[in-house]
Amino acid sequence: MSEPPGAAVSLAEAPPVTDTPSRPLAAQRVLPLRRPGRWIATAVVLVLAAQFVHGLVTNPFYQWDRFGYWFLRPTILDGLLVTLEVTAYSAVLGLLGGILLALARLSRSPVLRAVSWIYVWAFRSIPLIVVLLFLYNFSALYRRLSVGVPFGPAFFSFDESKLATDIVIAVVGISLHESAYAAEVVRGGILSVDQGQHEAAAALGLPKGYQFKRIVFPQALRSIIPNYVNQLIGLIKGTSLVFYVSLLDLFGAAQSMGSTYPGDIVPLLMVATVWYLILTSVVSVVQFYVERYYARGATRSLPPTPLQKLRTAFTDLGARVRREAAV
Repeated sequence: MSEPPGAAVSLAEAPPVTDTPSRPLAAQRVLPLRRPGRWIATAVVLVLAAQFVHGLVTNPFYQWDRFGYWFLRPTILDGLLVTLEVTAYSAVLGLLGGILLALARLSRSPVLRAVSWIYVWAFRSIPLIVVLLFLYNFSALYRRLSVGVPFGPAFFSFDESKLATDIVIAVVGISLHESAYAAEVVRGGILSVDQGQHEAAAALGLPKGYQFKRIVFPQALRSIIPNYVNQLIGLIKGTSLVFYVSLLDLFGAAQSMGSTYPGDIVPLLMVATVWYLILTSVVSVVQFYVERYYARGATRSLPPTPLQKLRTAFTDLGARVRREAAV
């Protein structure tokens, strides 16, 4: 086909012709986007963290030698054991009470719904220290407790002061308080289950109890566990209030020794702080693996464990080093 008259093609406008083929895209080096703000923020955080650690280590006011002396003393370990005991009993009883209150709140009985709502409203409004002090002085109000017909004969009675030991008062008070919060956590988890699951279970003709135990509650646990573990961590710290009902837990033991040795108040507070950090860290690790267990079937792939993340980081670092060496 001949060119139209007057149309001249300039050599400068023609694309250059090269004999060497261009590099394939897979062999070309991809440069990441520069983010100077991220690097500046990282440097500032590292500097502040280094200053904090330096001050924590070099400040003689912390008396780290006394910290090492008190950390594993029998008095502190006995208080730690009391904290673990109160936490374990209160966590189990609080969760069981929360499940019962949540089921009552979701029932069709107006009486159960009203009683559950009033219980949750009351114990979420009253501070825990007030509940503990009220139970500690409960024997002054009711010296003997009886079970029987209202305004009629009693089947049996018992002396409240003999049963209400310090640890019983602590466990009962904290359990009553935690049940109110656990009830809302459990109720929110049950409501988070898709309504289609309830309808499918009902279409199969399964009993209500079997539907709850085998279908609804296992799915609700995915939502319940993170929130209740958050409550459990608060419960561990809340046990420090049992010191005011004459029970020497971890904080009570540190406070008692601080009164006896005024010069060691700061090391003793640091001992209690480190033990609380250890306890909450253990609970957080257990929470991760429990959440990972119940995530099966709900996600395409399970979240990696910390060991798997570390292994992947080293693998990526080695691959990056090899790429840099090859270039």
